[in-house]
Amino acid sequence: MGDNPSGSTYYLTTPIYYVNDVPHIGHAYTTVAADAVGRYQRLLGREVYFLTGTDEHGLKVERSAQRQGVEPQGLADQVVQRYQALWDKLEIAYDDFIRTTEARHAAGVRKLWALLRDSDAIYKGVYEGWYNVSDEAYVPDSQVVDGCDAETGDPLERVQEESYFFRLSAYQDALVAHIRDHPEFIQPDNFRNEILSFLDQGLRDLSISRTTFTWGVGVPEDPDHVIYVWIDALTNYISALGYGSDDEDLFQRFWPADLHLIGKDILRFHAVYWPALLMAAGLPLPRQIFAHGWWTKEGQKMSKSKGNVLDPFALADHYGADQLRYFLLREVPFGQDGDFSDAAMVRRANEELANDLGNLLNRTLSMQRKYVGEAVGLPAVATDADADLKAQLDALPAAYEEHMAGLRFHRALEAVFEVVRRGNTYVDEVAPWVLNKQGETERLKVALANLLETVRIAALHLWPVMPVACERMFEQMGYALAGAQLDRDAAWGVRPAVLHTAQPKPVFQKVEEPEEG
Repeated sequence: MGDNPSGSTYYLTTPIYYVNDVPHIGHAYTTVAADAVGRYQRLLGREVYFLTGTDEHGLKVERSAQRQGVEPQGLADQVVQRYQALWDKLEIAYDDFIRTTEARHAAGVRKLWALLRDSDAIYKGVYEGWYNVSDEAYVPDSQVVDGCDAETGDPLERVQEESYFFRLSAYQDALVAHIRDHPEFIQPDNFRNEILSFLDQGLRDLSISRTTFTWGVGVPEDPDHVIYVWIDALTNYISALGYGSDDEDLFQRFWPADLHLIGKDILRFHAVYWPALLMAAGLPLPRQIFAHGWWTKEGQKMSKSKGNVLDPFALADHYGADQLRYFLLREVPFGQDGDFSDAAMVRRANEELANDLGNLLNRTLSMQRKYVGEAVGLPAVATDADADLKAQLDALPAAYEEHMAGLRFHRALEAVFEVVRRGNTYVDEVAPWVLNKQGETERLKVALANLLETVRIAALHLWPVMPVACERMFEQMGYALAGAQLDRDAAWGVRPAVLHTAQPKPVFQKVEEPEEG
């Protein structure tokens, strides 16, 4: 499970993103999901450490920099700003941003290497085989067709060089045992089964150094060798916590990670290589690795040649960052592949956010201020409609937390919107405008307080996914979100006895599909 029910801390990571790429929808998807998990865990009262960052070493970066006539560090510095700008635009509340070119990271890599060397998990030999520069991955002969990677289609290079090797094969049985004993370790289950099938084929020792380029962390005591970029990259999860530094307090407090969130294309590195390295070093394994699927555009695989690559900057600018965050986590079960269409995006944004949620807030506040005044009392149960509304609100926290713990974001959001829709039908049932006309002031006050409570509790649960929009909703309701916790603040009637509402302003604007071209 994504949840850590017993711990007071929660350590959460995205992959570190490669600086030879520009941020795309896949990067945004992983990071938005991680941010929602981090915010949810904070609502549970946990101390969260949320790590993201960039992977800046390797042959691909070195060659790309050479083609552009710049130093590799200069290329990395340029691209890293794009990721940081996107995370700002998408309201990503990370606690740390690790760059593999930082000295603190190199110190962690060298310490891990020394532990592996001292435990006899490393030996020197000669590597001969195929290498996929695009993925920075070694490819077995069985996966090579006409000099290309059969899985990706990328051209391969034949490599022969002196190399250090990691005794990966020695950890096959331990890996299988751990995965079988801990079903939650790799999720969803289909990816767990995929890794078990891969392990059943047998593991070969892994080449973990290169001599044909220099852009990376050098092997301690052997400067002719550079540590394989994936060993370097995976170590970010502990180097960011100060592993290998003079102060390992964060590492002691937060490791092992509660959740590594990744795309399915890098599952093998995280579910085989990384735990084997940790086993060899005598370090605890992460509690869970959760892999998500890929997005297509209008049913087609995205590619630069087709011109259908989704730009998350443009999407956030056109639809709004909160609307984009909501769509990504609402539209598709997390872990499965999904399809992005502007029509679906518009439908979610307009029907669910603007009409169902935004309109419920707007009409409730408007009627409150028009009929009663800005001060709202506590909710109460006086009729069957009140009781039914309260029952749905009372049932929401448990259902929501169950789904969020399993990273079933779409189900958690659906549970919230069932309550929102019930709030809208409640408006029609109690007809506050009729109560006002008939002079039933006390009943009117209760009905409007109940409606405000519906919006408040819904917005509290939606905050991890749409933080800015929900904070604007809270402001209009006169409710302070700071320090809120689900176990205390999601209950009916726990808010201050009187709230003073503000003049309503639409939180969700209606959107249209972008014009072609």
